[in-house]
Amino acid sequence: MPNDHADDDAEDIAIKDADRDSLHILPLSIVPIRTPGLRRARLIKNARLEGVVEIFDDIETGSGQVGIDGLPKEFDWPNSPPHPDLILLRRLGLLPSYDVYSLRILLRDNDISINDHKALQLSEAKKKELTDYMRTFTRPLIMEIYGKDDMEIQNFEHVIALFRDPDVDKAREKLEMMAEKLDIGLAELPKFLEDYGDVFLSLSYYRRCLDEIEPIISTFLDALDELRQNYQLKTDANFINTSNMMTSTVNGLMVLITKRFESFDRSTKDMWDNISADRFREVEKIIKSYHTTIGGELCALSVKMNAWAKVFPRPDAGGPVRRSDFIMSEMRQGIDKIRKIEAQAPKMTEPDTA
Repeated sequence: MPNDHADDDAEDIAIKDADRDSLHILPLSIVPIRTPGLRRARLIKNARLEGVVEIFDDIETGSGQVGIDGLPKEFDWPNSPPHPDLILLRRLGLLPSYDVYSLRILLRDNDISINDHKALQLSEAKKKELTDYMRTFTRPLIMEIYGKDDMEIQNFEHVIALFRDPDVDKAREKLEMMAEKLDIGLAELPKFLEDYGDVFLSLSYYRRCLDEIEPIISTFLDALDELRQNYQLKTDANFINTSNMMTSTVNGLMVLITKRFESFDRSTKDMWDNISADRFREVEKIIKSYHTTIGGELCALSVKMNAWAKVFPRPDAGGPVRRSDFIMSEMRQGIDKIRKIEAQAPKMTEPDTA
């Protein structure tokens, strides 16, 4: 058997920001892939919500995709025993989402090691893009601890900057004030702030993902309504049943995701009413318990909706028959996976903030 580790010392493979920030793309360089030809490849979710390996992606030549079970033939792997990369990729292909927050949990739960844990962080560009979303979560904390009169502490970055403040005494006084309010030791404050920023960055990220696909969802649902009225299709029982199922599934999923965000909002509002590190940990635990559920559902929705938007970029693009064919052949495939994600979701609870 060839030495799959021949170039283990090869240079690091840079991860594109767009890949790092995606719900449906997993750069294979972050997991222990042995086959050199796969290390620059990506595992992606296709329109049917299947995990496939994308060997190349080029504007002119398009996307070169290989099904996971087609890799032995592609790379001349023996049939028995299964190649370690095939075993690994089969496991990765079943994961519901490849966003960084879901992967932190899912890779650990599946005992899959990471080459670089920094790869499971959003890009700096994405963090900057989420600034407005983050203010919803960070500003109340600042106001609760420092009040309206402290003009020097205007945002979360100013709090973090206190640890680098050249005026040590002044910075320490403010940090001690925060630690006392949170009922933790000063030494625990950096970890608290890191976790606080990260958990609400995750919530901001998911909200942003939802906001980006909502217009496409509305367009798609309108298209389904229109197609159900088409004289050629309204007598097609199979299409009518499928389109009704798609409408019900998408609408139901949107309601559930929205309800979860509303529950998170209530939990964080209660936390800010009487802030402490313990209360934050309760909220943090709840939000993190839903990372894989929300990540999986948003991944499925975004892949499906983006596939629709790519083929039908305008309301008048494609005729009724072509649209219905795409719905029957691509859009309905994998819908059962969305239902499975929801069925495995933890029961929604809210922290006791009494």
